[in-house]
Amino acid sequence: MAGLWSRKREAAADEALIRTLYEEHGRALLAYATRLTGDRAAAEDVVQETLVRAWRHPDALVNGKGSVRGWLLTVTRNIVTDRIRAKAARPREVAETPAAPPVQRDHADSVVDSMVVLEALDRLSSDHRDVLMEIYFRGRSVTEAAEALGVPPGTVKSRSHYALRALRETFVGQQVALKGVAG
Repeated sequence: MAGLWSRKREAAADEALIRTLYEEHGRALLAYATRLTGDRAAAEDVVQETLVRAWRHPDALVNGKGSVRGWLLTVTRNIVTDRIRAKAARPREVAETPAAPPVQRDHADSVVDSMVVLEALDRLSSDHRDVLMEIYFRGRSVTEAAEALGVPPGTVKSRSHYALRALRETFVGQQVALKGVAG
């Protein structure tokens, strides 16, 4: 029980110390940080980080080596310097604009499209799927596909026609189903 009271007393003392530091040095720290960063919001973040470091190292404030304000200003300058170095080490972020599109577009849509097409192909008969694979995926002509499959060219044309019609019906059915879910 004594340990609990001791911790509560220490926490209250730490809070009082930080509150006093902010009351005495907060304006000067904020002005200094704003001057260094050129940005009020960033300066407020720097002051907050400075006070957190003071809270973590209260012994540095009472060790008698130099002034408290000097220590706080040094910490503020070091935080700003660290942030500038970190920003310089990171590549500059470039906003996406129509004039400057990203180097690589998001490929999620193409992955989904591929999955939908593969699923639709699986629903076709093997004869229809084989014809589409020969013509569209292997880039063969009707004559070459006919030779590879061992069927007449007219059969390749007929199978590709019915296979494409079946794929269209599958895609239209999926769109109607999606609209029903979204609606």
